[in-house]
Parts: sequence; C-alpha cells; structure tokens
Amino acid sequence: MKKYLYIAASLFLSITMQAQDRPMPKQGPAPSINIKKPVTFVLENGLKVLVVENNKLPRVSYSLNLDNAPFAEGSKKGVTDLVSAMIGNATETISKDKFNEEIDFLGANINFYESGASANGLSRYSARILELLADGALNPLFTQADFDAERAKLIEGLKSDEKSASAIAARVQNVLTFGKEHYNGEFTSEETLKNVTLQDVINHYNTYFVPANAYLVIIGDVKTKDVKKKVEQLFGADVWKTATAPNLTYNDPKDLQYSQINFVDVPNAVQSEIALINLSKLKMNDKDYFAAILANQILGGGGEGRLFLNLREKHGWTYGSYSNLGASKYVSKFSSTASVRNTVTDSAVVEIFNELKKIRTDLVSVEDLRNAKAKYIGNFVMQIEKPATIARYALNIKTLGLPEDFYENYVRNINAVTPEDIRNAANKYFLANNTRVVIVGKATDVLPGLEAMSAKEKMPIFYFDKYGNKVEKPVVKKEIPAGVTAQSVIKKHIDASGGEKALKAVKTLLVSSKGTIQGQNLDMISKVSNKGMSSTDITMQGMSMMKQVIGDKVGYQTSRGQKKNIEGAELVKEKKEAIPFIELNMLTDKTIALNGIEAVNGQDAYVVQFGDSRYFYDVKTGLRIASENESGEGAQKRKVMTSFNDYVDVKGVKVPYKITLDVGMPLEFITQDVKVNEGVTDKDFE
Repeated sequence: MKKYLYIAASLFLSITMQAQDRPMPKQGPAPSINIKKPVTFVLENGLKVLVVENNKLPRVSYSLNLDNAPFAEGSKKGVTDLVSAMIGNATETISKDKFNEEIDFLGANINFYESGASANGLSRYSARILELLADGALNPLFTQADFDAERAKLIEGLKSDEKSASAIAARVQNVLTFGKEHYNGEFTSEETLKNVTLQDVINHYNTYFVPANAYLVIIGDVKTKDVKKKVEQLFGADVWKTATAPNLTYNDPKDLQYSQINFVDVPNAVQSEIALINLSKLKMNDKDYFAAILANQILGGGGEGRLFLNLREKHGWTYGSYSNLGASKYVSKFSSTASVRNTVTDSAVVEIFNELKKIRTDLVSVEDLRNAKAKYIGNFVMQIEKPATIARYALNIKTLGLPEDFYENYVRNINAVTPEDIRNAANKYFLANNTRVVIVGKATDVLPGLEAMSAKEKMPIFYFDKYGNKVEKPVVKKEIPAGVTAQSVIKKHIDASGGEKALKAVKTLLVSSKGTIQGQNLDMISKVSNKGMSSTDITMQGMSMMKQVIGDKVGYQTSRGQKKNIEGAELVKEKKEAIPFIELNMLTDKTIALNGIEAVNGQDAYVVQFGDSRYFYDVKTGLRIASENESGEGAQKRKVMTSFNDYVDVKGVKVPYKITLDVGMPLEFITQDVKVNEGVTDKDFE
C-alpha cells in the first residue's frame, strides 16, 4: 500500500518540475509601437464604448467590463462568486443548452462573470455573437436549482482546500495584511456561502451589474458606424436601465510598526509557505512606475530573478522563489514568496531579507538592468498584436487615468530607467523594517530554527490559526504516556486493522485507485505480494505514465519511455517494504523508535520511525493516519506526507479508501476496488 503512493508523488514532482523549467521563448525583432486609438462614444445610460477597427483578420472580440469600486461582502462573502457562476447559464429568452449549442455552431467563445463578459469569433457572425453576449449579460435567468448546484460546487471546492498549506497561506496573508473587514482581507467560507440566498444573488446583480461605470471594448473586423447602431439597440437605456453602483469607501490598512513573523501551524504540511509582505500604493500613472516594475523584475520576476537564483539555483531549497508588486488605483501589496523544505524555513527567510537589502542598498549592474529591460520589452511587443491586449490597454487608459500615449511611450520609458531609479524605487516599495513575514508550515519541523532566527534578528513571532485568528504558541510535542512503546503502538495498529492472524493471511493485495494531477485523471493499479514483490502502474488516458516493478531478483522503473533498473541495496530496501502490511515487518524490527506525539490533521498521533520513514498512528484508534517519506533526487528532494482515511473492512482486514499525498499541494486518490488473495500472480512482477 505504501510504495505506490511514493511513485505517484515522484510522477507529480516530475510533471511539476517540467512545467517550471520550460525555457522562455526567444524574443524576435521588436516591431514599431503603433497602437491604434479607439473610436469612443457614450450611450445615454452611461455605457462607454471603445471601438478599434482592425481588418487584418476576419475576427472580432468584445469585452464588457464593469469598473465598479471594490466592496466587502461581509457575512455573505461568496455572493460575487455565485453571480459569476450563474450568469450566462441561461437567459429569459433561451435555455442554457440552446445557448451553448448556438455558440458552438458559430465557433465562438463567450464568457460571463460578475464584473462583465467577453466574446470572440468570426466577424461574419459578429452581430449574432454580440446579441448572445448582450442577452446573457442583461437577461440572466437565476433559478433556485442552479443556485443550489453552484453553491454546492463552491462549498466542495473549499473543503478540498481545507488542508492545503498553499490555500491556507493565501488566505492568511490577505487577512493579516489587509484585515478581515477590508475587501482584500475577507475570505469565503462554508458559513458565509450558506448565508447567501438566491435573492441575494439577484439583488447583487441588480445593484452592481449597471451601465454607469461600464465599458464595452470592441476590436476587430467591424465598421464603427454599423457596430454603434447595434450597440445602441442591444445596450441602450431602454434595454439596460440607467443606474450607478454604490461607491463605498474603506480606510486604508497600515503597514507594521516593526518587522515580525506571523506563523500558522499546519501539521500535515511537507513544506513551508513563506511570504514577506508590505502594502503598496503604486499606480500605473506614477512617475516611478517603470522603475518599480523593473526593480521587481530584477528581484523576483522569474527564473532570472535574484530570489530564484539564490533559493533554487544556489541552495536547492525550492522549486522557485518570486516577488510580486501590485499596481492598482486601490491599495495593493508587495510580496516575496517561496515554498521551501520545512527544515530550511529560517534560512530561506534570511536569504530573502538579504536579497531585499541588497537591491535597496547596492546599485544594480548594467547587465542586470539591461536583461530586465529586455524581458519587459520582449513581453510587451509580443502582446501588442493580440486583440485582448489592445482591449486591456484601451480600457486601462480610461479607467486608470493613464496618458493617451502611455503605451506608445512604454518602451521609451522602460529604457530611460537608471540603476539609481531602481534603488530609489526599491527603497520606496520594498520595505526593510516594516515587513510582515507570514509562514505556514509544520511547527515541529519549523519552529526550533525559526525561534533561533527570531532571537538573532530580534524579530518577534506571533501565532495564528488557519483563518488569521491570533492563538497561543502550538504545542509541538506531547509527553508519551508511561508504558507506551514503538512495539505497543504497532501492535495496537495491527489489532485495529484486523489482527495479526488476519493480516498474515493476506498473501496478495490488488488495489485499484483513481486520482487527478493538474486537472488530468489518473488510474493506478497496485499489486503486492507477501513474498517481497510489488507492481504499480499509473496511467493517464490509457497511457502508462510511470510503472515500477519489484520482482524476486530484479526491479525496474519506467517513466515516459525511460527505464531505470533497481538493484543492489536499493532493491533490498524496496523488497523489504513490498508487502501488503508493512507493520508486520515493523513489529519484529528492533530498530523502530517511538519519537513522540504530534498533531496530524487535528488528531494526536504517535510517531514511529522506521528507517528513513515516519509513521503516524491515531492515539485513540491505533490506525495509521499518515506517513512521511522523501521523494525526488538532489535539490528536488522533497518530503511527501501521505494521509490515510476512510478505512473499510475487506475480508477481515481494514484498508484505507481515501489517500491524500501532500507535496506542496494535495493529490487525492480514491480507492475503487480491493482484492485480497486474488487477481495477482508471480508473473505480475516480471
């Protein structure tokens, strides 16, 4: 049962690393920057329309955007998510199925959301596409059945994030930075979603989906005269009634008076989520905007950034480390982030601070600045031919108060930035003494080093739960009751699983499971024999992604056409673990050790060390609820935490039917079938 999970983890890590190591495309020659100005007109109800004629291709794109002021949803947080999910499902004039059928027939794409809609397709169908967009946006049909279904989906999605360290980190970072009462700091929960009613959705739509702050951007093979007539017909005041959305105001949050560490204990976390944060009020029309974005690019804008080169390339602590500088007409934030092995959390924080100090005090080299400029300019010129980009640029000029020639002068302004400008911008936007360090990780692994670093740097630690509420310092280890030994823990697990006689009677075990990885469905077949042999085959859409076989005298692993033999000491180790219930071996092994009591997924568990693996057994039930091992090689070696739930009795022995791997994000497998002493032969291990 154990080994196939580590194989799945290796597959996950392999795919993840491949995705992150893709090389940047080479930049071609820079075209001249000539962005066509839109023809603009305003309807009686306040809708602003921007039309850019482009007859190079027989296509047209529409983008409807509501530039309403941000607002907090309070106890009904999630109502905007529900509006986004429900709008466009059906209209008062056409069913959802017929709506989607016609879109498919036209070869168009149409999307709806709480703050607008978008569509694109062939210009010969442009009139009908615009009609469908207008109908979906202005005449949505909100039904109780759709509401119940969409709310259930959102609640289920929240449950899947409940134990995800990265999801917890994202939530807590915003709560602590902005405050729960601020629109940037509030978060959706099952409770707030259950507070939302269908009438709330309807009321929200009627209040905020209004034309006063709306912009319709049309780009492509159209005639302004013709499209103006059509827009007036579909979006005019007699169809879309004149109304203005509320313009609520909020007090800006404040930066910390002194730097501090905010720690959240997530006992199942296999790595720490680190974020160094301060507020940002940078706007795109600020004089130092271009210097600021280049400073961020140099610090942590990608694989060439200093954070990446330090934490990944130099130290091998992480898949990647990045920084992000928000630029908005409303308050935003600057953050430097990394996901690192628990044991190097304190060291990673120190290195991020070092890079922040360096860019604030030392002038960047001519080469670093030249490379950052080339990256920005290259990305810019690659995007300017895309209709969606032109639409966004046209909208930005109107909504963000930018000069009309902002994008024509973009390259010139980038090239004008000096090393001194970089240093000045870094000092203004990357704070040194007012930084909030948010760390989400496993306290037992992280706190000893973090506390030592805290004392050295005179940076206090405060503790919070996964919702951003202040709590006491977590208890990392509890005292083991008298008389409890590693052997007694293993014996209790064996008894709870069916008893030693029943477990020894299992000669072979066949487990069929299903899971998902990066949105792709996985099928996994694991076969294991008490003779020290196992076979695991992971397939995606019928194609084998990874297979491992541990035979009597040979072993091998294949992955995407590559084969690796398993032999020598590695084979001996694999054979030792290739049995249906590893606890039978542990029971008689004198090297096992009881390392204490730790909290795992909210349950107290005995920790038993066996070789290089740790096993966690529920103090109350005795059942194994988790295990911890390492997967990957070299700098990419990572701990894998595997959780076991939903034990089911199969022919007198208990088998977990829900197994979740955490290698930075949860990877869940649901067992479909278990066969005891059938379906497995020695030929399966050849």
